[in-house]
Amino acid sequence: MKGESGAGERVTLDDLKGKMAEFARERDWDQFHSPRNLLLALVGEVGELSEIFQWKGEVPKGLPDWKEEEKVHLGEELSDVLLYLVRLSDICGIDLGKAALRKLELNAIKYPVKLSKGSSKKYNGITGNDIKNENPESL
Repeated sequence: MKGESGAGERVTLDDLKGKMAEFARERDWDQFHSPRNLLLALVGEVGELSEIFQWKGEVPKGLPDWKEEEKVHLGEELSDVLLYLVRLSDICGIDLGKAALRKLELNAIKYPVKLSKGSSKKYNGITGNDIKNENPESL
């Protein structure tokens, strides 16, 4: 773990899970990493991430008007959220990668392209009637 920046290398969820486990073990923090404590820490980090966007209004993709140090700070906060999420899933015995792929499959069923393309409606708000209002060639 010492001094590893990971620059230029691909990182998997399993890599992060292992590094987080090692990080906690080296510091004897496993005793504090209960699901509840990790979830509360995750929520706190989501709050810090939210603060970055608070009062900015809509922000365009790619953050073209942001300074480099703002993007670095955003990356740090996004990383905090990811690392706590990976650690929480590990402690709970959930394979986060498999769970995420399963969730994508379930979402594809809940949001079929023909009914949801171009719509921000929640799954329980889309019906077959919504197709009538769309250009059939776009379906």
